[in-house]
Amino acid sequence: MIYIKTKKEIDFIKESCRIVAETLRLVGSNAKAGVTTIELDQIAEDYIRSNNAIPAFKGYSQGGLPGFPGSICTSLNDAVVHGLPGSVKLVEGDIISLDVGVLKNNYYGDAAITVAVGKISDTKKKLLKVTEESLYLGIRQAKSGNKVHDISSAVQEYVEQNGFSVVRDLCGHGVGKFLHEDPAVPNFGKKGTGPKLKDGMTIAIEPMVNAGSYAVRTASDNWTVLTSDGSPSAHFEHTILVVNDSPEILTVC
Repeated sequence: MIYIKTKKEIDFIKESCRIVAETLRLVGSNAKAGVTTIELDQIAEDYIRSNNAIPAFKGYSQGGLPGFPGSICTSLNDAVVHGLPGSVKLVEGDIISLDVGVLKNNYYGDAAITVAVGKISDTKKKLLKVTEESLYLGIRQAKSGNKVHDISSAVQEYVEQNGFSVVRDLCGHGVGKFLHEDPAVPNFGKKGTGPKLKDGMTIAIEPMVNAGSYAVRTASDNWTVLTSDGSPSAHFEHTILVVNDSPEILTVC
């Protein structure tokens, strides 16, 4: 079911999204060589809770698995998404995707960025640039009257023009009343197809882009999604509101 939000609901979602954006900015600025991913997780949790909000990912369960142990996802290099925070230290040349979800007043916000740790390779620089740019091209299509796959097609076309691939096993989604809602928002698809976008929809658009093949696999921890060929991957995400025939980004960092 696709939910059309009321003004009051949108205000609550905006508040959660504000905290998401501020958390990402804070954690991203601390993603430096020598810092562990669990330290980044703690920074995030402390900040979220200081805003009288809840880390939405902590304890989240899928497919009957134990709940996610972290407050945020910390996905390094060839990890696409859902990386578990732990004792691993960041090193120069890493890229790390930071995915944050927040629950406040019973409404959710969700966003992600990928940041460089010190100097990174030219391939990784291009990967981050193309992935983020594809996000904004997708967002541009998120206007009332368009179809969901107009977003998908814009992302896919730009990514593939630049020699990279979009992950096909994972996608964006509606968000707000629940962490994951309809519609699914894939990063590939045929323009002019999919559900129609309407004012009042809130959706998370999130290109996940691999430098190599789009194929992925799940690690033995049952959470971390890795590129099958070991190539680096980047992930950028915003929660947006479809309103007045144009998208409003709610998670601006």
